[in-house]
Amino acid sequence: MSRKHIFQFLELPREMPRRIPIELRTAGDWGELYGRFGHAEADHQAGRCLDCGNPYCSWKCPVHNAIPQWLQLVQENRIHEAAELCHSTNPLPEVCGRVCPQDRLCEGSCTLNDGFGAVTIGAVEKYITDTAFAEGWRPDLSDVVATGHRVAVVGAGPAGIACADRLARAGIQAVVYDRYEQIGGLLQFGIPTFKLDKSVITLRRQVLEGMGIQFRLGVEVGRDVSMDQLLAEYDAVFLGTGAYRYTDGGLPGQDAHGVLPALPFLVQNGRVVTGQEPGGRPIAGWEDRIALPDLRGRHVVVLGGGDTGMDCVRSAIRLGAGKVTCAYRRDEASMPGSAREVGNAREEGVRFLFNRQPLAIEADAQDRVSGVRMVETTLGEPDARGRRNAVPLEGSESLIEADVVIIAFGFSPDVPEWMTALGIEGTPNGRIVAGGGGRLAYQTTHPRVFAGGDAVRGADLVVTAVAEGRDAAQSIATLLASQAIAQVEPAAA
Repeated sequence: MSRKHIFQFLELPREMPRRIPIELRTAGDWGELYGRFGHAEADHQAGRCLDCGNPYCSWKCPVHNAIPQWLQLVQENRIHEAAELCHSTNPLPEVCGRVCPQDRLCEGSCTLNDGFGAVTIGAVEKYITDTAFAEGWRPDLSDVVATGHRVAVVGAGPAGIACADRLARAGIQAVVYDRYEQIGGLLQFGIPTFKLDKSVITLRRQVLEGMGIQFRLGVEVGRDVSMDQLLAEYDAVFLGTGAYRYTDGGLPGQDAHGVLPALPFLVQNGRVVTGQEPGGRPIAGWEDRIALPDLRGRHVVVLGGGDTGMDCVRSAIRLGAGKVTCAYRRDEASMPGSAREVGNAREEGVRFLFNRQPLAIEADAQDRVSGVRMVETTLGEPDARGRRNAVPLEGSESLIEADVVIIAFGFSPDVPEWMTALGIEGTPNGRIVAGGGGRLAYQTTHPRVFAGGDAVRGADLVVTAVAEGRDAAQSIATLLASQAIAQVEPAAA
C-alpha cells in the first residue's frame, strides 16, 4: 500500500456531491438536492477511510453496514460485489444513502470527523447502488430454496419492504398489502423529492417484484380484507403499519383556516409534484383537510424542529412562500433533526426562531390564521429521556404574524380495533407490543403475528425501520422452520 493511499485523508478533503444551485431551489426546482458521485469522486472518498480496527461507523449504523469493506471494494472498482455487500445488511441501501442523517450516525462516528472531515459514506453508498443497478446488477436468489411458506406483510413502508426482502431470500413467499396506491409509505409520500426522487422507489419495486415479492396496493387491512382472512391464507403476518397519528399539541385556535398538519401537507404536495392525483387516499383522520393552500408570497410558520419540520420549511420555499419561519422550543443544539438539513434550510432562506414555544394560534374575523402567540423559553432540568425541558420565561410572550401555520410536532402509531380483537397487545401511547415475555424478537402477543418499525417504536428513522423489518423476517423464518420440524418429527418417529 502506497504512502499516498495511507495518507489520502490528508491529501484529499471531505467532499459532497454537487448541489442544485440555490437560485434554482428557491425558484421551485424539486430535483434531488445532491447530485451523484462519479467513480473518481467515490474512489477518492473511499480511499480516505482509515480502515479502523474498531469501525465506529459500522457500530453506529442501525443496520451495522460493513462500511470499511464496501469502501475498499469501491477503490478496487468491484461495484457489483460492493452492492451485494451493501444488501447483505441493508435491504434499502439506495434509500438510506439519500435520507439517513449520516451526520448523526455513521459519518458522525467516523474517526476523521474530528478535525479532518468524515468520509462521505452516504454519497458513496448511493453511488454503489445506483451504479450497480444501472449496470444491470440485481440480487441473486438462484440458490434460494422455496419453503412453501407464505407470509402477509401489512404496510409497504421501509419496515414492510425490508421484511419482504428478507423473507424472499429465505425462500418464503411474501405478499405485501398497503392502503396507498404506491409502495414506499412515507418514502413515497412523506419525504420530498428534493431528498428522494421517486424513481428510486419505482426501481426498488421492480427489483422486489423480480425477487418474487407480490404487492396488493390500494387494499386496506381491516376494511378491504380482514386479519382473519390473512391468518387463514398465510402462515404468518408482519405488521409494518407505521406511525400516522397526528400530534397536535392541543393549541387553542389550531382549527383555524390555514393551519395544516405536516404529514397531510407533505403527502398531498408530494402527489402534486410527482404528477399523481392529489385527491388520492388521504391520511387517516384528515379526509376533509387535503386541499393545499396557495403559499405564493405568504408567510409560513412551521412549528417543530425535527426532520419533518425541515421537509416542510424547504417545501414551502419551493412552493413560493414569501417568508418561511421555523419555531422550535429548545436551542439549535437540541434539535432532533439532521444538522445538515437545518443548514440546507437556512441556506434556502428559512428563518429560525429558537427557544420559542407556541401558546395559541390567532385568527382574524373570518377564522383565518393571522399569527402564532409564542413565549420564550430557557432550558431546564432533563426529562425522563434525558432531554432538557423547555421552561417558559414569564413576561416574554409575543405574536408572530403568519398566513399559514404547519404543525410538525410528530406522529405516533395507533393500535386499531382489528388488532386488539385478535389479542394483539398495545401500549397506552399506541405502540404494538412485540418481543419480550419469552416471545421471539418482534413477535406480538398473537403467536403468528409479528411487528416492527414505527408501529412498535414510535416515529423514528427510516434506517431503524429497515433494521427491524429485516430482523423480524428472521424471527418469522425461525418460527416457520420450527413448525415444519415439529410436523415432520412425529411422522419420523
